[in-house]
Formats: sequence, structure tokens, C-alpha cells
Amino acid sequence: MKHRFGRWFPPLLAAVGAIFMIAGIYRGEMAVVLRKAINICLECIGIG
Repeated sequence: MKHRFGRWFPPLLAAVGAIFMIAGIYRGEMAVVLRKAINICLECIGIG
């Protein structure tokens, strides 16, 4: 039985992911994500 979604599904999923990434960058979410990543790293090694 052939896959139901065919060959178009993975590229479509990648395009949707790229659109969401661009939307997040446009909204300024990169700084929020970086701040959270730094806090998590500092907590894991016991500095923060």
C-alpha cells in the first residue's frame, strides 16, 4: 500500500516550519529563546 501523503508532505512540513521560524524572528522571539537557553545552561552546570 502506498503512503497516503505521497512525496509532497515532507517538503510541505519543512515549508511550514520555515514560515513559523520566520514569524518568530519577525516577532522578536529570538532574544526570549536565547535568554531561556542561557538560564537553563547556567542552572544545569550550577552557576545560576
